[in-house]
Amino acid sequence: MEVDAMSKTIYDVAKKAGVSIATVSRVLNKKDNVSDETKKRVLNAIKELDYVPNMVASALMTKKMFTLSLLIPDISNPYFSEIARGVEDAANNYNYNVIVCNTDYDLKKEAIYLNLLRQKSVDGFIVSSATYNDENICNFDHKKYPLVLLGREIEGAEENKKIDIIVSNNVCGGYLATEHLIELGHRKIDLILGPKEIKVNQEREKGYRKALQDYEITVDENRIHSGEFKIKSGYSKALEILQKKDRPTAIFAGSDVIAIGVLKAARVLGFKVPGDLSVVGYDNTILAEIADPPLTTINQQMYRMGYLAAEMLIKRLRGAKRPIQRIVFDTELVVRKSSSRPR
Repeated sequence: MEVDAMSKTIYDVAKKAGVSIATVSRVLNKKDNVSDETKKRVLNAIKELDYVPNMVASALMTKKMFTLSLLIPDISNPYFSEIARGVEDAANNYNYNVIVCNTDYDLKKEAIYLNLLRQKSVDGFIVSSATYNDENICNFDHKKYPLVLLGREIEGAEENKKIDIIVSNNVCGGYLATEHLIELGHRKIDLILGPKEIKVNQEREKGYRKALQDYEITVDENRIHSGEFKIKSGYSKALEILQKKDRPTAIFAGSDVIAIGVLKAARVLGFKVPGDLSVVGYDNTILAEIADPPLTTINQQMYRMGYLAAEMLIKRLRGAKRPIQRIVFDTELVVRKSSSRPR
């Protein structure tokens, strides 16, 4: 009588393929030290037996669940969706699973997820932190649970040498966006950012200020605004800004999501983009491509950042001996149709 697939074990696969259990385990975990011929025999045996690995049994043997957790502030933001896709693709290539948690920029919610997932024996964490002074991450047990800080930095993270960090060059990105508008001839350039307590906003503002200073344009503090990484935040801020007597001829938005809100406000008020108002976003998400008009923005390479974060974490989980790293991705200006010379 045939045994059903669920009752078939790694021992059955090893016997059918004529190899050891350890060899089957190496094939399942996509290790490199197996010959192509042996790997083919094992994979054929798995297919013929319709073998499904028992993750619980594997975890008991290896003390690993082969599961990563990705904590992000807002899954509805395409920036984080693209990061998540990179993380998941890399994890899949290494035979790991990913649990995605949405923290809503809430430190209490982030803490609950971190505690819950540790109880469930997740192997490692990739976190895009909610704030710059995130005590959840600073006080985290980094020795027991490897962690990669992705896209966001927190105070003291680099100095304590416990956390791998992957970020993009936000100062450069802020500079490139502002310089682009200046070189088009704009002098009244407003900046709309996300929350002040998130370091990426501080860095993008730093780039904005430096570009103005380098081109000998006075920095007007009244032209710098903070809000949320939300369409409604960009919309409400832009409505207010564009109805002022000394309105800007250009707006640099700290994310594509904010920029979409700015475009909406411009339409409501009857301003043509880019004729009456030039708009530059940040991130180069799918929103930038489908916006009307298509959005000039700063490319952050989110997918590559997410992929590398998962790859770094998995290699550390597999015993890779290397120093803690801080990797900074270059940013680049992507010019589309939302920016032009002022009238």
